[in-house]
Amino acid sequence: MSGTFENPEVVQEEVDILLIGGGMACCGAAYEIMRWADAAKRENGVDLKIKLVDKAAMDRSGAVAQGLSAINTYIGDAQDPADYARMVSNDLMGITRDDLAYDVGRHVDESVHLFEEWGLPIWKTDEAGERHDGSVDMPKLKDGGKPVRSGKWQIMINGESYKWIVAEAAKKALGMDRIQERIFIVKLVNDKNDKNRIAGAVGFSVRDNKVVVYKAKAILLAAGGCVNLFRPRSVGEGQGRAWYPVWNAGSTYTMAAEAGAELTMMENRFVPARFKDGYGPVGAWFLLFKAQATNANGEVYMVKNKEMLNDYPPYGQAAVPASCLRNHLMLKEMKEGRGPIYMDTVTALAKLRETLSPREVKHLEAEAWEDFLDMCVGQCGIWVGENIEPEKKNSELMPTEPYLLGSHSGCCGIWTSGPEDVGAPTDETAAGVPAHLPKGWNWGYRGMTTVKGLFTAGDGVGASGHKFSSGSHAEGRLAAKSMVKYCIDNKDMSVELDTPADQLVAEIYKPVRNYLEFKDYSTAIDVNPNYITPKMLQFRLQKIMDEYVAGVATYYTTNDKMLAVASEKLDMLKEDAEKMRAKDLHELLRAWENYHRILTAEAHMKHILFREESRYPGFYYRMDKNFVDEENWKCFVNSIYDKTTKQWTCFKRAHVDLVDKTKLFKPAAH
Repeated sequence: MSGTFENPEVVQEEVDILLIGGGMACCGAAYEIMRWADAAKRENGVDLKIKLVDKAAMDRSGAVAQGLSAINTYIGDAQDPADYARMVSNDLMGITRDDLAYDVGRHVDESVHLFEEWGLPIWKTDEAGERHDGSVDMPKLKDGGKPVRSGKWQIMINGESYKWIVAEAAKKALGMDRIQERIFIVKLVNDKNDKNRIAGAVGFSVRDNKVVVYKAKAILLAAGGCVNLFRPRSVGEGQGRAWYPVWNAGSTYTMAAEAGAELTMMENRFVPARFKDGYGPVGAWFLLFKAQATNANGEVYMVKNKEMLNDYPPYGQAAVPASCLRNHLMLKEMKEGRGPIYMDTVTALAKLRETLSPREVKHLEAEAWEDFLDMCVGQCGIWVGENIEPEKKNSELMPTEPYLLGSHSGCCGIWTSGPEDVGAPTDETAAGVPAHLPKGWNWGYRGMTTVKGLFTAGDGVGASGHKFSSGSHAEGRLAAKSMVKYCIDNKDMSVELDTPADQLVAEIYKPVRNYLEFKDYSTAIDVNPNYITPKMLQFRLQKIMDEYVAGVATYYTTNDKMLAVASEKLDMLKEDAEKMRAKDLHELLRAWENYHRILTAEAHMKHILFREESRYPGFYYRMDKNFVDEENWKCFVNSIYDKTTKQWTCFKRAHVDLVDKTKLFKPAAH
């Protein structure tokens, strides 16, 4: 092992471009970046040094780690990027950046075609309309092959090795000499001579006693969303079972905020309805199998409670109501004692037998299990353990604890510069935006944050949800091109870290020092008045968020008084976090994940308090402002964080529609 636990080896490295993360966004950037870097060398004589750093291993890193059964964003021939932007807007209750969604929509199919070229099996339909999985040799999508669509935007795949395939292409394109795995980046470093420019990052090895300090002109921060911020429904032996990957700790949002980047829509969260206890996905059951969800009496609550949708025009009047509103209708049944909620798998499979061939029926019944084996093995364990055969017995559904993310059915994240050719505003009409921040939606390079040289993609990009795996990959490719251009345009620029390396090392290893200094104070290693374990601190954070910031304990409800209590308790938690201990490298990783979660939690709480309405009924309710206020709050809520004063500043930015949304909706019933 390099160094010692108390005195780690310190490695300093200088690169031009640093990619942080190993998920779909960074894989997209890694695949794309070398073609532009090689062109820069040929045409401009600029030889860029590029490095990708991931705290895990790319083959199984990110939200696609365990696999997927569907690619959820594929435009195809029947719709266009404007249709996609409309869908994204409606599902997120009207407040999204059409420019970012449109840009993803016009590039995402190319990523999907690449996946198929690299070997990802994609389901197709033949000339007779019969479905075949990816094991059957049929024309590729780019050559006119017809995908099996489970929904308007989703296509079915054999995806147990999805991430492995995408990571292999990224590694081949970038080269393993430019990839460093098992390094957890925990802090970004600004430039000493320009506080609004990025200059580097620092992290530590999760395998060796080593701290790595990077100096970089451009950084892509794409380290996923945030999970385990709230107390999960599965506790005790189930702690750690979550719908989104448990290693997503809010690192993207916290590190960006501490670097001075503007955040957006951090009040937004996603509360997916999933199979109870195992968090198994429901998309294939709803979309491919055409199953319906019912209350305990067998009533389809989306039909029974459909009049409730009229309370939220126009979003409730769309052909597919917003995700949060579907939860809203489910929660009524649960609160009024008509639970449990069930996925009616028995009826769905019975109806399919009436219209499909025996071969297709057999295949789909196998797919009922494979859907989980592809991406949520634990749900198969639940079915086996509870003697559930989906063609004979229905399964419970339950809304999960909240998650923060920007690539699925959520849109929190970082305010980024968009494309210049889609008519996005170039000025700002809302009052109160801090003067040092850029105006409009496209102030520079595509994917760059309000901090010069700091880029993001995937879950990092705010106000633009529904990218999913393919859209995140496409955004990574877009960011890669932009970063190369940024470095060419600034080829003579040099950056200087605003914090000395020894100070950075001391900050990172503070939990280790806490442990080593006080470990002999008591005979029980976990009981010590001088430090707190990362596990116990995380329990405290989850309890605060669950009980005061609209978690499952309160049926996702809060109010300004509860948020004030949360603010006070988070302040005390931050004080105690300074006393976290790390008895080994694994605990050091957990400690730093907690630091990131705490600041992300605070951003979420501050934004909910600032937005005086309940924009996402079904995901959270401000019971003191339990309405959607289109007149005053159809706007972006953005914020900046001052790491010196440790204060947040929240403000509005004006929302503008760039595509016509009216054709999504039908007139209200009353």
